[in-house]
Amino acid sequence: MTSDPPFGFAAPSPAARPLFVLRPDELDTFLAGPGAAWAGWLRATGFEAGLGDARPLPAPDGSVGAAVAGLGTPAARRRLRFGLAKAVAALPAGDWALTGTLSPEEKAEAALGWLLAGYRFDRYRPGRKPLAPARLVCPDGLDPARLIAMAEGEALTRDLINTPAQDMGPDELEAAVFALAARFGASATAIRGDDLLAQNFPMIHAVGRASPRAPRLLGLRWGATGPILTLVGKGVCFDTGGLNLKPSAGMNLMKKDMGGAATVMGLAQMIMALNLPLQLRVLIPAVENVIDGNALKPKDILTSRKGLTVEINDTDAEGRLVLADALALACEEKPQVLISMATLTGAARVAVGPDLAPYYTDDAAMVAALETGARAGFDPVWRLPFHDAYESVIEPGIADLDNAPGFGFAGSITAALFLRRFVDGPRYMHFDIYGHTPTDQPARPKGGVGQGARALLAALPAILDLKGV
Repeated sequence: MTSDPPFGFAAPSPAARPLFVLRPDELDTFLAGPGAAWAGWLRATGFEAGLGDARPLPAPDGSVGAAVAGLGTPAARRRLRFGLAKAVAALPAGDWALTGTLSPEEKAEAALGWLLAGYRFDRYRPGRKPLAPARLVCPDGLDPARLIAMAEGEALTRDLINTPAQDMGPDELEAAVFALAARFGASATAIRGDDLLAQNFPMIHAVGRASPRAPRLLGLRWGATGPILTLVGKGVCFDTGGLNLKPSAGMNLMKKDMGGAATVMGLAQMIMALNLPLQLRVLIPAVENVIDGNALKPKDILTSRKGLTVEINDTDAEGRLVLADALALACEEKPQVLISMATLTGAARVAVGPDLAPYYTDDAAMVAALETGARAGFDPVWRLPFHDAYESVIEPGIADLDNAPGFGFAGSITAALFLRRFVDGPRYMHFDIYGHTPTDQPARPKGGVGQGARALLAALPAILDLKGV
């Protein structure tokens, strides 16, 4: 189902060609010293060590014997994450070793960006020429297994999001969960169709019942010891908006409405690949929100698994409904930490744009760990508030909760407050992500993208007090 990006590092070898990485203020020294033989060529081609700008350098026999790439100014590096990865496309196939005065953080960003730059989604272009990758020797001081785990987890997330709904419905998402479980010796479960009603998941059933592709709740469990971490991901495989039908412009990207599920699956893969000492549970309500005679209707009132009643004031605010039943189930086990991820609101995009992953939590220790993890994983996040003053906005009077209050403001916050009503006990964090890169960026091609997973991976040892990690 997924593409097969060439993630991996080259073995250290004298045959690996040097890639000289230079800041602009180091260029003159390089041209007067180790780069003197290429000084004329580099000046003639206008090389100024701009971020990601690269030139192959000839060997005496005319082959490519080395290369040079710019690290750019500090301001350029702040503005363009993985900017050095632009250089990868300019290099011929073979093994390369970074040479330069890079900090540990710059080495880590360069190495991860190099791996991610190898991703391509070719499922629907079978005749496309395979990549002949330029491979990097992992710089000293880095953990190659961890970097590869992050890249492979991100590739899984991107593949799932990029696959169109015709080939990524609830059935196919279930198959992907079961395949992930089988790869790592985990167990997987699925509760489908009317069994959701029998087992008390009424809101998952109500959202997905109009589709011929049955709604379901998918589960994965891994690990026998350590603290329990539960990840809940929104798996709306396509969202028409239901009877409150989206306009075509709003529907065009709705294959990505299972981006929360795809991201928690990518994070789960990272956790299992690195064998973190914890017990992992993943819950994914997988549905299609489409139209039929039995579709959910505006002003319907649903009774949730937790017993709270919900008035439906917009059938296009369905993600919080399916997440609510899954969150209630998660809390019954009393995990130490519960994290939900969802492509939930357009309001979050208006607030922070497509590149930041906004998150909610009232746990100061989790905030500190995540902010540190975001820097370590080159995975930017931004905290938004569970603002208690807006609690009354989500109470319609006729039922306990309103799934789409007519407040007109703070749509991401009110959605997060809605979800928090279904969480009792565990330390909780919610992400309202976008899951899509709108334009090609270094190491992040246009299309599906994970957000928050690498930040969480780096934060989990502190959040869960994992010893020896």
